Amino acid sequence: MPSTKKYALISVSDKTGLVDFARQLLDLDFNLLSTGGTQTLLAQEGLAVTGVSDFTGFSEIMDGRVKTLHPRIHGGILGRLQDETVMQEKNIPPIDLVVVNLYPFEAVTADPNCSLNHAIENIDIGGPAMVRAAAKNNARVSVVVDPGDYDEIAAELHDAGSVSAGTRFKLATKAFAHTARYDGLVAAYLSSRNVDGELSHILPEYITPQFQSRQELRYGENPHQSAAFYVESGVEPGGIAAAAQIQGKELSYNNINDADAAQECVSQFSQQPACVIVKHANPCGVALGDNNVDAYMKAFDTDPVSSFGGIIAFNQQIHTEVAKVITEKQFVEVVIAPDFSDGALAIFTGKPNVRLLRSSSQHNNAPAMHYQRVSGGLLVQQKDADRIDRIDCRCVSEREPTEQEWLDMLFAWKVARMAKSNAIVYAANGRTLGVGAGQMSRVDSARIARWKAGDAGLDLAGAAMASDAFFPFRDGIDTAAEAGIKTVIQPGGSMRDDEVIAAANEHGIAMVFTGVRHFRH
Repeated sequence: MPSTKKYALISVSDKTGLVDFARQLLDLDFNLLSTGGTQTLLAQEGLAVTGVSDFTGFSEIMDGRVKTLHPRIHGGILGRLQDETVMQEKNIPPIDLVVVNLYPFEAVTADPNCSLNHAIENIDIGGPAMVRAAAKNNARVSVVVDPGDYDEIAAELHDAGSVSAGTRFKLATKAFAHTARYDGLVAAYLSSRNVDGELSHILPEYITPQFQSRQELRYGENPHQSAAFYVESGVEPGGIAAAAQIQGKELSYNNINDADAAQECVSQFSQQPACVIVKHANPCGVALGDNNVDAYMKAFDTDPVSSFGGIIAFNQQIHTEVAKVITEKQFVEVVIAPDFSDGALAIFTGKPNVRLLRSSSQHNNAPAMHYQRVSGGLLVQQKDADRIDRIDCRCVSEREPTEQEWLDMLFAWKVARMAKSNAIVYAANGRTLGVGAGQMSRVDSARIARWKAGDAGLDLAGAAMASDAFFPFRDGIDTAAEAGIKTVIQPGGSMRDDEVIAAANEHGIAMVFTGVRHFRH
């Protein structure tokens, strides 16, 4: 290489931890090159830094659009051992470290008032070019796009005088993922708008979702399937992705899938202690209670058989008493709660295989889009985040629901929206009495829910029934009436709604329509 000097090129939008890192680089005899706001910050902190324009001898032009796109920059990044002669001829010193992250396109376009022109001006060109060049030449150059990597880089430089080949390769991989996600965000934004910048598609023409592997799993749904758990890049994790495992065996594919369903269901309840027990992604017992023990026992008693080996989620901290009851009552795979008391942790220590997840997330960060892979393609839809309240419902029967019946129906509705279609839920007094889910016929789901209630010794007389979609025929209402159901909540919208309403009136059932369907496949 034509120079013994070490150069680090620094140009970042996210300046977290930058000054301290730059100071360490100076202590390690690096010469700092920088641009714009990064250069100004470093200079203000009293650090010796050379502007890129001074380094290249070419002033930036076009309001800063062209400043790093210069042979002395890219030659210094891309230069290899075999390029030494030409680098000496052109007076191009090697650049050993490139610290670059990109214009905040995502943050800028998150503002609903962002204009198309402002968005385009925040499309980075020079940054991705430098990042990709450095990543390509990782045999010699270290590229850093994440401030979280500063400490590791500084430590290796301090201990060994250079960054190891393995670390350079890892950083390069992250860098290409960084630019790929960035380009995907730009394409998605532009393809959802017309040439005037107006929103023309709720779903863009192009999507490039990016997920990073968090952990390899022992296997997938079945032992012969490989699997891993990925979290979305660049997005603050929510739901199960934000949970911290504090005890137990490694989570399995099915554990994670069921835990996500359990937490999403329990997050609907916030006014009093709630417990949700999930098996195979379906709620088999849900209840509110005066305390966690009360809520758990009511949920468990809905379906003790299905609860065996289930996932249990709470919306409040777990204390000693409920931990003791759970461990004495059943075999459990996973327990999820906002927190666990020291006493509860001591109880669960006696069951070391039980997985404990601390998760304070209430799905506020649930993704806006839901992806479902199919052969040769991808189904994409908006997340089903629609929540209804009493004011959203319309009573269509002759009999109006009582206050308690309204509470029972709305509770049942929250559970039904989380059960696989076709879904029927019977509930009363803040607890499920029977759940029928995943059947090809809605009337079969009603029969199964009734059978489960009877098997658990629970009386359906006066209970509420929730259906995730409309009743195509009156037989579902007739089946409910036979079981003693007195209120029904359903979306409505069937061509036979009049027939279904007439059946409700014949049986003295109060029926309300939500106008919202919750298929869940």
